[in-house]
Amino acid sequence: QRLMARNFDRQVAELQVRIAVLNGYTALGIPVTEAVG
Repeated sequence: QRLMARNFDRQVAELQVRIAVLNGYTALGIPVTEAVG
């Protein structure tokens, strides 16, 4: 995967968007655990 942006600041923003998307998918896969008892 390559960065589309050429400017460094835009590359940073692009990476932050990718990380946010990946974190969203990861959060969907984490089961919610509740203490019983």
